[in-house]
Amino acid sequence: MNKSDSPGLSFSLILILGAIAALTPLAIDMYLPAMPTIAKDLAVTPSAVQVTLTAYTAGFAIGQLLHGPLSDSYGRRPVLIIGVVLFALAAVVSALSNDITELTWIRAAQGFAGASAAVIIQALVRDMFEREEFARTMSFVTLVMTVAPLAAPLIGGYLSVWLGWRSIFWSLALFSVIVILAVLKMIPETLAPEKRLPFHLGSTLRNYARMLTSGPALGLVVSSGFSFAGMFVFLTVGSFVYIDLYHVSTENFGLLFGLNVVCLIVMTTLNGKLVRKMGSHFMLRLGLNVQLIAGVGLIAGQVFDLGLWGVVVPVMLFVGAISTVASNSMACLLAKYPHMAGTASSLAGTMRFGTGTIVGGIVALMPDTSAWPLAGTTAACAVLSSLFYWALSKDA
Repeated sequence: MNKSDSPGLSFSLILILGAIAALTPLAIDMYLPAMPTIAKDLAVTPSAVQVTLTAYTAGFAIGQLLHGPLSDSYGRRPVLIIGVVLFALAAVVSALSNDITELTWIRAAQGFAGASAAVIIQALVRDMFEREEFARTMSFVTLVMTVAPLAAPLIGGYLSVWLGWRSIFWSLALFSVIVILAVLKMIPETLAPEKRLPFHLGSTLRNYARMLTSGPALGLVVSSGFSFAGMFVFLTVGSFVYIDLYHVSTENFGLLFGLNVVCLIVMTTLNGKLVRKMGSHFMLRLGLNVQLIAGVGLIAGQVFDLGLWGVVVPVMLFVGAISTVASNSMACLLAKYPHMAGTASSLAGTMRFGTGTIVGGIVALMPDTSAWPLAGTTAACAVLSSLFYWALSKDA
């Protein structure tokens, strides 16, 4: 499909792209409020349940390295469909799991399969739109996608209380089936056969090496990686901080989580309105600056003992800027490598979730008696994200 032949940015297209992109937020966010319950039900420590989230993101990071190049070789549609089918099957097995080790491994497999959706949606949009329009489109897709993390903790909290935590995974399997049917009906193949690259492991590794040895590309992917890692710190320990330390109820955790998404909606809407006028780099810098302010706020909240809201408000700001940083860093990266959008998306996604997995794993091992691990690690991620961008990518 040529860009001139691509469909316009219709409501139905945004909706289905948003649904595809929502798979991983749902897989992560729906079971966050149930994590303390899972720990009690399976008679394991909170950190053991946190590792299941780390396992998901580890599988997700590794999977992206494969799915992107495969989609550059065999087309976007078949790789996407197969990945979502395997994702749905893993949700079913997770619902039936009675052992934390089994759950950890199947979540890793689910992350590996779900990586296909995250990689290919960016490649799909890049196939159809140019740089600024890509950033604008991804902003609107992210805006639709935010319905998932807004509703997911609320739904997951109530499902956990009413029907048990396993119902969360059954619901995830059902949503996956709906996505598969929608893709079959509404999403065409966007990569023309003449534009496909033969799949060779050596060539793929060389393409990754070429991007990693390019200073601007490296700065963009690492900057986006630390930005995501800051959010992933909250996803890893936030439910325990809110529920165990600040005594927020399981149901109300979803309401506080929803405040993050409200801020995300505001920033995403702002990005969609301004990016064509101001450019991707300007909006990327804005997002990075907002996250720096949030990092300072988290540290201040702990130093001055501001309690629950000393965490909630800075986390809102940090999470709110995630889509601004992610969509614009990807727009800048894919503008440099339009001929291998899937491979570039794979590398960026792997760096995001790989960094998130490592940082989340580290914070999960820290003492859980205060909010300092969350605050300090998130602030450090904000600083590192800005440093890598300004040092390597500001002129990309």
